[in-house]
Amino acid sequence: MKRATILLADDHAMVIDGLRRILEPEYQVVATVSDGRAVLPAVREYGPDLVIIDISMPLLNGLDCTRQLRESGCRSKILVLTMHPDATLAQEALSAGASGYLLKSAPGSELKRAIEDIRMGLRYLSSEVSRDVLELAGRMTSIRDDVWARLTPRQREVLQLFAEGKSHKQIAGILNISVKTAEYHKYAILDSLGLKTNAELVQYAIRTVSSRYNLNRGSPELLQKIQFC
Repeated sequence: MKRATILLADDHAMVIDGLRRILEPEYQVVATVSDGRAVLPAVREYGPDLVIIDISMPLLNGLDCTRQLRESGCRSKILVLTMHPDATLAQEALSAGASGYLLKSAPGSELKRAIEDIRMGLRYLSSEVSRDVLELAGRMTSIRDDVWARLTPRQREVLQLFAEGKSHKQIAGILNISVKTAEYHKYAILDSLGLKTNAELVQYAIRTVSSRYNLNRGSPELLQKIQFC
């Protein structure tokens, strides 16, 4: 029988190595990537049956990456593998198009069980978050109305890159847009969030984006030096 193919997306080499050891006796790991923006081209190239992706990915977090995969027509199943026992993030992952949400603290046997459930068309949630997710299902209106939800997908991408300490020029290169367009997105973010100054945007990026996805934070000193104007 042909083994299921899997693409692994995590920015920690030790995690990738550990997943390989668990999975490769039964599954075929066709590719690994270390940042969220590399996932889409890798999926197009290898067409894996399953993508296992971390939320805390540089350049593009796992949730927005999942949304982009679904919007691109990707038919691969997606399992979010994360350290966050957070029901809100789990609900967001499922809403974005993931089929499962599993904690990295889970044993290898549970990872394989999650994979098999997902391959059969089922959803899989870690027991630590499943009850909370069910409770959240009836409260999604309030979640959609929060400040973060005011931003478009592109604005969230730009804000994450600001939080990682990227300049307008760097953001333009990563997103393949002009510097003026990157600047436009910055002003639109300020307006959407009700912020007035670049300093407020810096603080919001550090406080909200980095903590939300457990990203490697750009230092405040670095972010203050970014030429926003």
